[in-house]
Amino acid sequence: MTIKLLAIGKTDNKNLQLLIDEYQKRLQYYCKFDFEIIPDLKKAKKLTEDEQKKKEGALILKQLKTSDVLILLDENGAQMDSVRFSLYLQKHMNSGVKRIIFVIGGPYGFSNELYHKAQGKLALSKMTFSHQMVRLFFIEQLYRGFTILKNEPYHHR
Repeated sequence: MTIKLLAIGKTDNKNLQLLIDEYQKRLQYYCKFDFEIIPDLKKAKKLTEDEQKKKEGALILKQLKTSDVLILLDENGAQMDSVRFSLYLQKHMNSGVKRIIFVIGGPYGFSNELYHKAQGKLALSKMTFSHQMVRLFFIEQLYRGFTILKNEPYHHR
């Protein structure tokens, strides 16, 4: 199974990017992981929130194959601890799905089209984090989930 993370806009904080790179490197031992950045929209300030969500949604939908499982990282999504998240990953791996796509949306969230297409929504916390930090937190949780599944000592219970 391939796990892909899609995010709108690049990470401009070099320190965060170094940590993201570190966890991406660690993940390669457990799964095929792709992290793809969809560039920020040009002239986004001239668009309404709804127009921006629709345009970003269209760019995200272009990245999907019909067999993909789409999970939105959304503040109103299901919350789970790291162990439960590892079991969530295991369930998807056992289902035979080829690609699971997790998406971090733009500043205003997701279009209605993406909500209708998605098979699930996950929230990392009730707190609000910058989109750049969410990338790091999510990739670290993926890594943590795989170490839990392999009974490795990274996660302390």
